[in-house]
Amino acid sequence: MEAMSMRDRPTEMPDIQLLLGQDDAHLSHRVAIADWLAALPYPAAAFSFEDNRLSMVATNAPFGNCFTCSNPGEAERPHAAEWRRRIVQSVLSGRDSEGFELRRDGMLGPEYFYCTVGRLPEPDGEPNLFLFTALDRTSDRTIEKNLRRELLSDGLTALPNRTGFGEEIEDRLTNTPWPDNAQFGILAIDLSRFSRVNESLGPMAGDELLITVAKRLKSSLRQGDVLARIGGNDFAIFARFNNGLSDALHIVQRIRDSLSYPIRLSDLQIRVDCAIGCALSTSLTEDPEDVVRKAQAAVKIAKRSGKVEIYRNGVLKEAQRRFSVESRLRDALAQGGLTLAFQPLIHLQTGEITGFEALARWEDEELGHVSPAEFIAVAEESGLITPLGRWAAYEAAQALSRWDAKFGQALPVGVNVNLSPIQMARDDVASMFEEALRYAGISGKRLTAELTESAIVADPEKARKLLFALKDLHMPIAMDDFGTGYSNLASLHSLPIDILKIDRSFVTSMLEDRDKEIMVRTILSLAESLGLHVTAEGIETQQLAHALQNLGCWQGQGYYFARPMAEGDAYDYWRARWNFETV
Repeated sequence: MEAMSMRDRPTEMPDIQLLLGQDDAHLSHRVAIADWLAALPYPAAAFSFEDNRLSMVATNAPFGNCFTCSNPGEAERPHAAEWRRRIVQSVLSGRDSEGFELRRDGMLGPEYFYCTVGRLPEPDGEPNLFLFTALDRTSDRTIEKNLRRELLSDGLTALPNRTGFGEEIEDRLTNTPWPDNAQFGILAIDLSRFSRVNESLGPMAGDELLITVAKRLKSSLRQGDVLARIGGNDFAIFARFNNGLSDALHIVQRIRDSLSYPIRLSDLQIRVDCAIGCALSTSLTEDPEDVVRKAQAAVKIAKRSGKVEIYRNGVLKEAQRRFSVESRLRDALAQGGLTLAFQPLIHLQTGEITGFEALARWEDEELGHVSPAEFIAVAEESGLITPLGRWAAYEAAQALSRWDAKFGQALPVGVNVNLSPIQMARDDVASMFEEALRYAGISGKRLTAELTESAIVADPEKARKLLFALKDLHMPIAMDDFGTGYSNLASLHSLPIDILKIDRSFVTSMLEDRDKEIMVRTILSLAESLGLHVTAEGIETQQLAHALQNLGCWQGQGYYFARPMAEGDAYDYWRARWNFETV
């Protein structure tokens, strides 16, 4: 490779040539340098640097073993280019001496050398001479690493301590990619009654308790979370939250689940309780130490209140409510804590009861009355909508079966069951209805599936297959909340839909709002052209009922006729109307 001046290539390193055993006028000087290097116990070499060329003047044996090939013909060591680059960089700096650390991969792991490059005295005419030395600092680095690990970790649990926790957080925030909407949070955990364990059973039992708790807490972590012991009986968790407090409260539940089983100490089984406080960052640039302090402030309140405390009080009640609703709803589904209410569907031309819509209702011992709008939204968010939907379908079919048994024959009414778009996407709905009908021993014609426009628009092909599968069971199909979605004439015509239900937002104010009345008339006209029945929701007054009757609407429901009622009351309501109509 030809030498090139620095002026020709200012942005590149100069060419490097290693010239061994060069015979020149200064040979005796170089022999003296070689003898001196040979006496050194650590790697050393002398170089000359002239015309942008780095030439090796002399080396000792340790240098050959560590930095160059041992025998002619051997491949050059992988790190050779690095030490050359650093030597040239030091020479070009213009300083008389410079030091740097060099790492190389040895047979037993990484090795570290502290290297120096210094200018040597030169006789007249001798080109620039430099001395390179390398002191092995591997053992020092190992000791330093071990000491640092001890300084940053808790000796009992091997978890990060308060200082190590801070460094772990900084590392996660700096070196891990974060979504735009993500934030981080700290959960502070204080073990209750820990001092009593120490006093009663001794410090060894207390240490054993801390080790066991640390293992259990670690098992509750997600990938990327960091657990630390930041005090005597205080732990903390760093976590990334994509969904804010909802994620935090899910982790809290995992922590409580991990500590729900008693811990055996000696011959005793001890149940561990803890207070939990949480703080969320306002941004990824917020000082993590500030967030830790906020979490610790929250845990102090939690020790007094006995509840999880969130430092950001603005959204605390809402998040806790949703989490409580999810937890209680899961128990209610498992223990039969929900009921169905039945709202009559009235034939607007004859006044007879044509059926009922089944509506889930929930009265909880702790939460009291929970509105369907609230717990259904939580069910859809948490995945509980599938067991909730299955329960409603089976219970509605069984209610029809019980009415038939009470009446002595099949009632001339059916029941409508609502389908969530999420359940349609995740569950085998056709098999669910087939089982519900078979177990109840009723005809598919008496169980109507209600689904929303949005469920069809989300996945038209899957919705089409499901609807035709339901038609194979002879089930009527109603499109609920019609007018609020994106259905068009072509999609309605191609799907096996029997009933359009006009959303209550159009019905309740149609007498006062000309545009709403036009919308209702349009839907009725569309349904007539497609051969579909129409049900109007939200009929609250006699005037509305008469207006819809005059427009030719087939069926209606609303508080004007009856509010949703219990199963037994619904049967009595139908029986009274049936007796009146047959007299």
